[in-house]
Amino acid sequence: MTLRQYVVLMTLGTFLCWGAWFLVVMYLDPATAGWLGFGFFYSSLFLALVGSFSLIGLGFRLYILQSEVVFRQVSVAFRQALSFSVLMTVGLFLESKDLLTWWNAVMLVLAVTLVEFAVISLRYREPRV
Repeated sequence: MTLRQYVVLMTLGTFLCWGAWFLVVMYLDPATAGWLGFGFFYSSLFLALVGSFSLIGLGFRLYILQSEVVFRQVSVAFRQALSFSVLMTVGLFLESKDLLTWWNAVMLVLAVTLVEFAVISLRYREPRV
């Protein structure tokens, strides 16, 4: 898959996910939706955020780091978009349940940071080809 195909497919998927999230917000009543409605809300928001942050991160990385391997930049941008989207979605879920406090937010950020450091350290242990 070329970079152009990746960007086009990711952009199309991101627009579809934002559209799905907008439809969920407009047509589902939170009082009667139940767990399935909230599941659609959080999953469509998560996927839309992953796509948006991935495209923004990839654009930023390609603009700043022009001499690097493009495939590596795509994977790093996607991994960081995934982490940031988990952080935002879990934070929003905790806030909706009135469970988001400053120490919960710090623990959430630390957990995402530790996972990121673990992925980075495992990547450097593997032999590079």
